[in-house]
Formats: sequence, structure tokens, C-alpha cells
Amino acid sequence: MTSRHFTSYTQARQQFRAVLDAASSGVVTTIERDDERFLVVSAEQQRRDLAALRPSRASVVAEGGGWAIILPGLPVHGDGETFDEAIDDALVSLREYAEDWNTRLRRAPNHAQNHVLAELIELSDDDQLREWLVGGGAATQATEEGSEQGQPERQLPA
Repeated sequence: MTSRHFTSYTQARQQFRAVLDAASSGVVTTIERDDERFLVVSAEQQRRDLAALRPSRASVVAEGGGWAIILPGLPVHGDGETFDEAIDDALVSLREYAEDWNTRLRRAPNHAQNHVLAELIELSDDDQLREWLVGGGAATQATEEGSEQGQPERQLPA
């Protein structure tokens, strides 16, 4: 059986291939250093888990002849003349947020809880983030403003 719990940094370094092999196989893999334990996990597995545990809850609103993407509770949004432009703008905003979170916001009390979001963004490519934002297909509800413009509001799946 492959080792998967490494009781020291030295042991993990000497058996680095075994550390990565264990993590790659999907088993819980840990490394201890001093009084702290670290988890080693495949980045793709972590990304999939985070996407499932932290849905975007994004809403799309037709406004002013265009679209707005709103992520409730987050200082992130996107807008554009088309739905795809609004999604692309939201992706840029998400990337900027993750960079700011890693640089300084992680220490701010009102942002510290967004570790999962920052990690999900960092581990995802644009197509994966787009899928996280819009899900498998958007349910639609017409709003008064959207109906006037012939554009519905979209509550994207959680």
C-alpha cells in the first residue's frame, strides 16, 4: 500500500513521488510540519469539489439595452451589450478579485471567508469558470424592465 500520511517535511521530500502518486490516486494525503498538517490534493479534483460546494448563485439582468451579471454578496459583476460580453466581463472581474484576494483582501475581515472562491477562480480556466457561472442551462423569468426590452432576466442555476 502506498504511503499517504507523511509525518515530516523531510519524509515527504524524500518520497515526493509517493506524495504526488497518493494525491493523484484520490486518497487523502497529508504532510506534517511542526504542529501543522497540510493536505495534498489534485488541483482538478479540488476545483471540481469547490465548484460543487460553492455555486455561483449568479443572476443575469437585462438593463439599459445590455446585460448585467450579478454575484450576490460579492464585489464582482459583469456587464456587456450581449449576454456573452457580460459573462466575459464577469470572468475578468473574477480574475481581478482572486488576484486582489491573494494580494491583500484575504486579511480583510469582510473578505477572509472568500478563500474557497479565490481558490476556485485560481484553479479554473475561463471555460470552467463560465460553466460555473451559467451552469448547465439557464432558467428564465421575465422582469418588467426585461420584458419591455424583449430580454428576460435569467436566474442562473445554483
